[in-house]
Amino acid sequence: MVTARHIVVPLLLALASASPVRSEDDLGAMWGTAEAEARYYPIVTIPIPPGVPLRPGGLEVIPDGRLAVGTRRGDIYFVKGAFDTPPRPEYHLFATGQDEIFSLSWRDGALTATTWGEVTRISDADGDGVADRYEALTSNWGYAEGHEFAFGSKHDPEGNIWVALGLSGSYESHNLFRGWAVKVTPQGRMVPVCSGLRSPGGVGTNAAGAMFVMESQGPWNGCCSLKPLQEGAFLGHPASYNWYPFAPHVPAPAVEPRSDSRMAIERRRVKELVPPAVRFPYIKMGRSISGFRTDTTGGKFGPFRNQIFLGDYALSIILRATTERVNGVWQGACYPFREGLATGIMNVEFTPKGQLVAGGFTTTSQWPVRGTEPFALQRIDWNGVTPFEIEEVSIRRDGFLVRFTLPVDPQVAAQPGSYTITSCTHVYHAGYGSPEVDHVAHRVSRAVPAEDGLSVRLYLDQIIPDHIHDFDLSKVRSRDGKPLLHGKAYYTVNEVPLE
Repeated sequence: MVTARHIVVPLLLALASASPVRSEDDLGAMWGTAEAEARYYPIVTIPIPPGVPLRPGGLEVIPDGRLAVGTRRGDIYFVKGAFDTPPRPEYHLFATGQDEIFSLSWRDGALTATTWGEVTRISDADGDGVADRYEALTSNWGYAEGHEFAFGSKHDPEGNIWVALGLSGSYESHNLFRGWAVKVTPQGRMVPVCSGLRSPGGVGTNAAGAMFVMESQGPWNGCCSLKPLQEGAFLGHPASYNWYPFAPHVPAPAVEPRSDSRMAIERRRVKELVPPAVRFPYIKMGRSISGFRTDTTGGKFGPFRNQIFLGDYALSIILRATTERVNGVWQGACYPFREGLATGIMNVEFTPKGQLVAGGFTTTSQWPVRGTEPFALQRIDWNGVTPFEIEEVSIRRDGFLVRFTLPVDPQVAAQPGSYTITSCTHVYHAGYGSPEVDHVAHRVSRAVPAEDGLSVRLYLDQIIPDHIHDFDLSKVRSRDGKPLLHGKAYYTVNEVPLE
């Protein structure tokens, strides 16, 4: 019998100041911008009382304004007051008995939890504040060991939950549909969607409503990447080819990718191969990227409307990403956002007030984490002051358009020498990760600022498909002479516009 409990904790408002638990040789140096970031986006710690082993995995805001937190040990807490300033949280144990809740979604008076082995609808039928109805929608996939994670989406417009299933031991697929993404209908029917995943870390949509999965660096994945979940797609890792006979409605690729190749070459051989939309250069832009959410707050969180915000487990940071569709293929860019969180970030969620909640934990016996806290629930607030940042990089037929959050100095911005752009790619192979290879230094032939100063059109000597284009804009200044808070951006080119 589950017993509800309320725990009121004292006032605590603190900035996170996590120091590394491992050396920089293990985790790499970070951007070094935490102090400057705090001037615009302070980190607020939401206190967790002693005796509550929260270990946040799944996050959701329920209709009465409370935060639902699913935990690694299988509990669900409702937290009242988490969004207040300062936070005065009350923790209420709503449900228990699940296993590794890394995704939560509310619909029609119930929470749907995606766990290691199933998708479960959880509700309170008698209205006493404690879950008493657990309905397994599906457990129609195989699972046997600790690497076979499952991450789910929020409900899509049809009420489906999309689930990404990690491989067995992160390398092979020994159990049914491991390495696949599947869709679970409101009636509990499981529909296989696409193959080729390795070790996903989050599922969600961009502003256009397209579904994406976060993929981890490893075999056949040179770095972490954001991949589109398209029906019938092959997303890069061939270990899951063996389950095509169990999904007859999904056409099996005629060939497998060749190792020690390049993604662009194998796309021509394997027509079902869909490239990552955004690749995150290893360590520089994440090591174990996890849950993500699109900013639909309408400007309450600052100047990055409709952009994707992603947590990183190992580096205890938050990243940004933008996506666009070019020649029918998704691609886009990633940007630094906020470092200095207290633990490994598993998931993020926007609040009705426009705050970004980040939660997670450490597993020191398994993977290194920069943040020192065993588990934490924190909040990033925008204080209303706009930082001078790269807002977005988007591609053009002969270059890129760079938008800024504040007007640039027109004289500096018009100088081609203010921009350093290089590019590289990864080896597409069965080995773990990849060095950055095929380096190219690009020449900016012209830089044309817009009249309002909020964008600059950059003309390049060449744009190379399958390359991550590395933008260093640290020489650019705002109209009042300030440097960029973050001067870096990385654009993944899958396609060059035809016009």
